[in-house]
Parts: sequence; C-alpha cells; structure tokens
Amino acid sequence: MSVIIWITEGTWPACVDAARERAETADLVLLHVTDDALPEAAHSAFAGLLGRGRPERDPGTRLEDLSRAAADDLFTAAERRLGRPARRLTLHGRAEQQVVRAADGADLLVCARDGDRTYLGPRSLGPATRFVVDHAPCPVLLVWPDAAPGLGTLPPPPHH
Repeated sequence: MSVIIWITEGTWPACVDAARERAETADLVLLHVTDDALPEAAHSAFAGLLGRGRPERDPGTRLEDLSRAAADDLFTAAERRLGRPARRLTLHGRAEQQVVRAADGADLLVCARDGDRTYLGPRSLGPATRFVVDHAPCPVLLVWPDAAPGLGTLPPPPHH
C-alpha cells in the first residue's frame, strides 16, 4: 500500500498524524509542492528592469534558495513527527495539478482542510484542496488541521 501525505505549511502535522495512525505498514511518501511563480516573476523583473549584467543580485535566486530551505525544514519536521522512514517527493508548479498527478497509482492521499476552519461547510477547503478532492485518482483522506467545529456551525439548507 502506498500513501501520499501532502504537506503544506500550517496543516502538515494533522496530515502526518492521520497517516501515522491509519497506515502503519504502508509505504509513505511526503509530498511538498513549490509554486515557482514568485521566483519567476522576480527573475523576470530583475532581468527586464534592473539587473542586466549582475546575475548575483537576482532576487529570484534568493527566493528559490529560501523556498528550498523552507521545504527541507518542513520535510525534516514531518519525518520527525512521523517517526518512521518516508520518501520525500518535491514537485514544482501549480500545487493542485502536481498533487493530482503525484496521486496517480497511490492507494491513499492524505490532505488537510485549508480554508475557513471556523465552521463546517464548503469554504473549509481552499481552491487547491477542493481541486485535489474533486480530481484525485485515488481515495482521499481529508482531515481537519485543528478540532472540527461543532455541528451548530453547519450552514443552513439552500432556500428553494
């Protein structure tokens, strides 16, 4: 059994805990996706406006370095919390697209709600997670990163 654990800043502990509790004998993959849009924009701005001939001052390179270091720190913390070996998978691009592609052939994908967590309802999923839940080619375990809100927060039924 292979289980992919999508780790993102802010919600990764719940995903790791859920996988640790439910997939004791599975092959685990920690997945982190980096969106390269910001470093690419910085590279372009620097090359187009400021930095011809001075590549050592390119802020896009610094952003890439910071992003790589943050992902490494996230992997290290997740591995420590998991308490067992897991393969690291780092992808680049639009998170929702990369996560769906990575889940192809997996037995389970673990991810967390990343929207408004103050009440039950559809807005508890951000756009990327909603896309993943709708399009994943495998079963998805969707966890609350904190305690789930009470049933009193359910939205009312639609008025017809």
